[in-house]
Amino acid sequence: MTTQQDPGAPWTTELVYRMRRHFLLKLLGTTAITTLFFVAYFQLLRHPAYPVTLMPLTAIDRLIPFRPEALFPYLSLWLYIGVGPGMQRNFAELSVYGLWIVAMCLAGLGFFYFWPTAVPPMGFDASGFPGFELLQGVDAAGNACPSMHVAAAMFTVIRIAHVLRGIGAPRWLRAVNLLWFAAIAWSTLAIRQHVALDAVGGALLGIAFALPSLRWRPGAQRISWNRQPTQKEKTP
Repeated sequence: MTTQQDPGAPWTTELVYRMRRHFLLKLLGTTAITTLFFVAYFQLLRHPAYPVTLMPLTAIDRLIPFRPEALFPYLSLWLYIGVGPGMQRNFAELSVYGLWIVAMCLAGLGFFYFWPTAVPPMGFDASGFPGFELLQGVDAAGNACPSMHVAAAMFTVIRIAHVLRGIGAPRWLRAVNLLWFAAIAWSTLAIRQHVALDAVGGALLGIAFALPSLRWRPGAQRISWNRQPTQKEKTP
């Protein structure tokens, strides 16, 4: 099957093709990377190499109230991060995507090793809210800055936006992508897992790896090299 995109195909056809291509590999690869990251994350969380720094609150943190329903967009990250690799068209693009996301995770772990951080105590008991007791037991509010939740979401929103533009997806779908990212970033503050500075740090980390990753796309280069000349180009 060809790896070249048919310029005359509707965007829905192209999107479905991308999502079906190497689906099992994408699913297993995303799961493996996420699992390995959390193994290292919890190791650093439970055994910090240096004293833990409490992150300061800002005016933004005081403006955003605690919202227990924000737990839903917060948890939706684990679905969202699968969309990015799911949209890669061929094995080469998927491999490059994976290398960049792994590099970003390693950079985040480097921050957590040399500069362990935590958010200040919330000041109230959130265990009465459904799901929060489990969240606090599994994902303690440590290794706070940069927020890898926001970093992963930022990397994903940039890569998805790039694909949606390239296949000519409608504006409403691109808006959904942006709103999903915004909901995830907001949720990290609204459930008090992070403070504003954590989110800013995560956003910058995501940008620092997502933008360069767009310049290294061997699959896109191969498509360009193998492109057949149009009738106009053939005419002397």
